[in-house]
Amino acid sequence: MALPARPPKNRFVAAARKLYNPLGFSKGYNFVLFFIFFGALMGFTLARLQYLSFDELCKGSAPGECYYYRTGHEKAGIIIHLAGILPAGFLACFQFVPVIRHKALLFHRLNGYIVILLSLVGTAGAFMVARHAFGGGLEIQAGIGLMGIMFVVSLTLAYVNVKRLQIEQHRAWMLRAWFYAGSIVTLRLIQFSCAAIISTMGTYYAARPCSQVDYTIGDSNRTLELYPDCAAYFSGANPVQQTIVHADLLTATSAAEAGAAASLPFGLALWLALAMHAIGIEVYLRLTPAEAERLRNFSYKRQLEAGMNPAGSAGLTADRLGDSAKWQPKPTPSQDDSTSIERLVS
Repeated sequence: MALPARPPKNRFVAAARKLYNPLGFSKGYNFVLFFIFFGALMGFTLARLQYLSFDELCKGSAPGECYYYRTGHEKAGIIIHLAGILPAGFLACFQFVPVIRHKALLFHRLNGYIVILLSLVGTAGAFMVARHAFGGGLEIQAGIGLMGIMFVVSLTLAYVNVKRLQIEQHRAWMLRAWFYAGSIVTLRLIQFSCAAIISTMGTYYAARPCSQVDYTIGDSNRTLELYPDCAAYFSGANPVQQTIVHADLLTATSAAEAGAAASLPFGLALWLALAMHAIGIEVYLRLTPAEAERLRNFSYKRQLEAGMNPAGSAGLTADRLGDSAKWQPKPTPSQDDSTSIERLVS
């Protein structure tokens, strides 16, 4: 495990190192980024573990959101999604703690397989509920589909690369996978910020089925009073009748208005959060080429010992699949670093 090569600049840095060095972090900025992003992911998943109970899920969801989750494949889908992705997100945080990777290798490997399996299950559940999630608009269905595909493809590439001992590519694709998945936290922040903004503006409306509006309000007379268009629904003349609901989270006259305000910005928040995280992780990977090069040199050594060809590029690398210049091994800067990584894949 790599240790800081330079003495601390001041007492604050010295004190901080006493906190993050035992966790295996050699650079302070890596610990800060881990604390922010994976701390947020862990907090988010822990706060939502209560939703593994379907009753608690409906109590904590946006008004009217549980209408489509009561029966059928969508009820199964939301249960499968939460039962898979919540424990996967929690366990994934431990995969990025260096001291666990270096000193608890068996746990790291077994936990990795469990995380991948749970993630695949959770993604399948998300696809099952995409049609009606937060209104189920086409932009929402497309966003959920894209995020799920990006997540699963990244996990698959990470798995393929680690089996080929291409450690630097395994690192890159696992980071991508969980930054994509972690965009759900940023999504929620954007979603409810936008909900407050459009509520203040007071000029946003959403079309909603009268059946969902009635379920949300819970009083047929009150529903008919607020939404006369739903008369055809209650009379049976048009069971799929829809009505226009004002989006207002701050001064809502009914739960349906609060539900509309919460769901309207979901598509916007989904695409914006995913774009922010996708760009952010690429920036991070390009700002840490030394770490990637260190891991690739070790990958070369391990692949050479395993008889893989070409050594150093036995996995899915740019010089093997694209027109990048052929990679050549370089001396590792630290024997201690090499030794720690050897233990990781041995």
